[in-house]
Amino acid sequence: MTFPVIGMVGGGQLARMTHEAGIPLGVKFKLLSDTPTDSAAQVVGDVVVGDYRDLETLRSFAQGCDVITFDHEHVPMEHLRALEADGIAVRPGSRALVHAQDKGVMRARLDAIGAPCPRHRIVADPADVARFAAEGDGFPVVLKTVRGGYDGKGVWVVRDEAEAAEPFRAGVPVLAEEKVPFVRELAANVVRSPHGQAVAYPVVESIQVNGVCDTVIAPAPDLDPELSTHAQQLALRIAEELDVTGHLAVELFEVQRPDGPAVLVNELAMRPHNSGHWTQDGAVTSQFANHVRAVLDLPLGDPRPRARWTVMANVLGGDYPDMYGAYLHCMARDPGLKIHMYGKDVKPGRKVGHVNTYGDDLADVRERASHAAGYLRGTITE
Repeated sequence: MTFPVIGMVGGGQLARMTHEAGIPLGVKFKLLSDTPTDSAAQVVGDVVVGDYRDLETLRSFAQGCDVITFDHEHVPMEHLRALEADGIAVRPGSRALVHAQDKGVMRARLDAIGAPCPRHRIVADPADVARFAAEGDGFPVVLKTVRGGYDGKGVWVVRDEAEAAEPFRAGVPVLAEEKVPFVRELAANVVRSPHGQAVAYPVVESIQVNGVCDTVIAPAPDLDPELSTHAQQLALRIAEELDVTGHLAVELFEVQRPDGPAVLVNELAMRPHNSGHWTQDGAVTSQFANHVRAVLDLPLGDPRPRARWTVMANVLGGDYPDMYGAYLHCMARDPGLKIHMYGKDVKPGRKVGHVNTYGDDLADVRERASHAAGYLRGTITE
């Protein structure tokens, strides 16, 4: 039997780490990358450099691939449908991915299946934003372009009608949402295969700084067990209702209601996700390995944690470019530290890697992750 070939569209760090997870299985990877120096292009053997927005490039790339998957959600929907019409296995498929590409479509579908969401609607102009605010608790409100946003981009918190003008300059529809007074942000990560098998990872706490994920704690500390189970079941139901194949991250707000804690769905991502990076070292089967299994319709692996606590801290670029020079200190200080770097040029604020720590003492595990990420970035020098 010939081992299958996975065609990965997008050459970022998610593709790099998914490729790594497929190596022990003997799975072959073919990569469509924007440039030959992208994160995954540095490590995958079979690289095609091309534009994912060009249909003929996609069709040519798909030749010889048993399945196509993605490390981002930006491939034009009409191209995905054309590939499917050609008989190519696209996972997740276009019917699922449209909910990750278009926040308006996502909100409408979540409403239809009864998933709890912040109050929202599509708004036409700044005056309509003011009306939306008046329909609820007033300003501030959150505005999002329905397509193209990530890591805080395409998202605005506006305090009045005048501030609401900026999002409309992008020329795409704008979604208004209430600014949720949340307790914290959570994420429920699940994986689903074409034959319907699904697994759920522990619900995690995701700590954001300036709209970018900074730290993930697995499992979320002091989370009500019933709410944790509810969040996992909600994510599994969304995966089934939207016919997701592969990894699905459901970003959540934890809110306090008069009758107790609850969750609201914030965003969806249909690919491996930053909130699941802890699973590389903290779970029996990582999100990347299970995504590989799912798109190939193999039995899914055990999602249970290996340790009581695992903490992931993102390494962001700063003014200290020689991160390799910091390894000696970090590794000597913490032999249990796991460092994952993406092969990217260091630029201020850019995600260039992450670290994972694990153990029985949460305070100690958090300190170790924070110190290593800070030292690699150069904000900590001892």
